[in-house]
Amino acid sequence: MTVVLGYDESPGAVRALHVAVEVSAAFDEPLVLVYGAAAPGALGEEYAAHRDALREAGHTALAHAVQVADEAGVRTTVEVIDQKPAEALIDAATRHAARVIVVGSWGESPLRGALLGATPHKLLHLARTPVLCVPTEP
Repeated sequence: MTVVLGYDESPGAVRALHVAVEVSAAFDEPLVLVYGAAAPGALGEEYAAHRDALREAGHTALAHAVQVADEAGVRTTVEVIDQKPAEALIDAATRHAARVIVVGSWGESPLRGALLGATPHKLLHLARTPVLCVPTEP
């Protein structure tokens, strides 16, 4: 089993990283660090440039998370996936037989999450894997 973390360097994701590292260490399981990098649109040179920029941003963000996990002695796998964040996390959780998906939250209200399609909101309704939603510190 593994722990899957959605990470994008947002304040909620930073706090979720520390929780995910604790869970991975407690169960002695690897941590799969996921960045959903779906570019809008589907064709053309502009799409390819946007996709490449998102992938690069994902690798940069995940490098920080790997460093934090390494310092705690937690094994990691990095995945930059060409899907929207919720779909990328569900996909990774399924492929890695995850114990839990950990994701940060900005403390959005349920209505705002539903209207904006927030990743935590989607995961709570679509994932078959348990979801640990970590609030941003005040």
